[in-house]
Amino acid sequence: MFIDFEGIDGSGKTTLSNLLAARLRRLGYKVVHAREGGELQAPIAQRIREMTRDARLLEMGARTEFFLNVARDAQQLEEVIAPSLARGEVCVSDRYLYSQLALSSGGRGLPREELEPACELASRGIWPDLVVFVDVDPDLARLRKRLSKVKEGCGPDGDSRKGLAGAGLAVRVREAFLDMARRDPARWLIVENNDQPLWVLEQRVVDAVVARLQGREQQAQRIVPPSAPVAPGPVTVDSVEERFFQALDALEVREPALAVWLLGGLPGLAAHQRRLAAVERFPGLAVRSLSGLEDEASWALRELLVKVVPVEVAASLGPSQSPRAMALRELLYPLAPEQVLVSLKHHDSQEAWALRERGLRDRKLPEVLLGLLGVDGDMAWSARELGVQKGLYSAVARSLKGLRGERADALREALLPQDRLAVLRSVTGLDSPFASGLREQLADKALKLVLRSLVGLTTDESFALRERGAPLTKEAIDSLDGLDDPRAWALREAWAERWPATVLSSLGGLPLTERAEALITRVLSAAPGRLPLLRNAYTVIAMAQESAAERVARPVASPEPRVSL
Repeated sequence: MFIDFEGIDGSGKTTLSNLLAARLRRLGYKVVHAREGGELQAPIAQRIREMTRDARLLEMGARTEFFLNVARDAQQLEEVIAPSLARGEVCVSDRYLYSQLALSSGGRGLPREELEPACELASRGIWPDLVVFVDVDPDLARLRKRLSKVKEGCGPDGDSRKGLAGAGLAVRVREAFLDMARRDPARWLIVENNDQPLWVLEQRVVDAVVARLQGREQQAQRIVPPSAPVAPGPVTVDSVEERFFQALDALEVREPALAVWLLGGLPGLAAHQRRLAAVERFPGLAVRSLSGLEDEASWALRELLVKVVPVEVAASLGPSQSPRAMALRELLYPLAPEQVLVSLKHHDSQEAWALRERGLRDRKLPEVLLGLLGVDGDMAWSARELGVQKGLYSAVARSLKGLRGERADALREALLPQDRLAVLRSVTGLDSPFASGLREQLADKALKLVLRSLVGLTTDESFALRERGAPLTKEAIDSLDGLDDPRAWALREAWAERWPATVLSSLGGLPLTERAEALITRVLSAAPGRLPLLRNAYTVIAMAQESAAERVARPVASPEPRVSL
């Protein structure tokens, strides 16, 4: 029997496919997993996969990508799948030719009827007896992927070629998978992985597979575990906090690490109580969730965990320039020098330069460069020149982020042949001729990064790019973060159904006006139980309320005495 698992990145298909293989072996079946532990078993296929994931290959076209991916699956079939089936074994795969159809037709927009003959040729007539499609809310899948990257120690800028297209790609790929399942219901089994424990899904998949292996009646096409109950009554701004924390506490039972991760940057007592409850099990995630917070309770928790999870404490400081943050950096440097140096972004004080000089003596130039983001001045430029001499092109380019002027643009121009993506990231918030030309050049190759580079811009050109990108991916709305502009509001309201979580997060930093409250209510009313939406709505509301409270508490300066003339 040939069983294939499909799903978007972060759906849980790899985990479930490996759990199924292990369970079937315990039940006495001979099982081969074509991607055991997440690694393709055919070495040639693995090398092809590395090429198709390489974000530096910006000129690779959609058709080239398709044929390379089909070649990868053909090699897996040749070396692993077909021999296993010939021996009468159960063969489990994590992705097959269906993935190439979904990515290239749904994701990239190629005509499906032109792709199918190539897949038929590659398959040699061998198609899965059962396709298990692990369905998931794309926003939830993306949060799981981010958490996975943090656990693996990956940086935030590690995009694959698929990632460069933006988060909308996963939405379109999911829709293509669902369309294939509707066309072939006898072969496809849909398993929803949104709000149930993994062991429940594992057991349901095992039951369905064993039933087919034993020739019993096939299961229903869709396995839908009972959803968590949604609080009754209409969604209002006043009820968001209660609904969010109820949903978060339910998640904590199923995915405790993800629940802690979702506390990131959330102010207030309710969030901090949950951090404290998680410190013993997840100290690193608990302290990382303090990013952007500078209240007394947050500083106390950082200071408590300095020697327990120093890397995470340093990461939680962000670019804070407060005296307390600098004192912690001094304390942390012997324990986590790389993270301390990277955290010095936008920091041009004597204390910051003392730490950078210490880092240079310790041969940590790459980290020094990454911590120079937004820093001008002779010492910063000397470090960049040294970085160029050492071939640290990406780190040098990233250190230029947000810097204006001819000198910065000249260095960007020189770095373009070495790392175009790092240079593109460096023009975030800039409306210079260089930035405009680079965006136009790369809009069809790295749409996500082009759109993200528009943060803070209100030019006609920036809104034209957003309007062009909004049908394709959420990053067009991401770039509206904090913008109180009529065109920004028009885009939010036009795309609230397609990118609801991002529309909500883009309100961060804005006051809770009647228009903002109406948009929050509209989005949540359409999906009152979706955790990513509740989380973003609560974050926006909590930030706005905290900002309003600070304005009220701020002492009013005494008026200057009038002088009679």
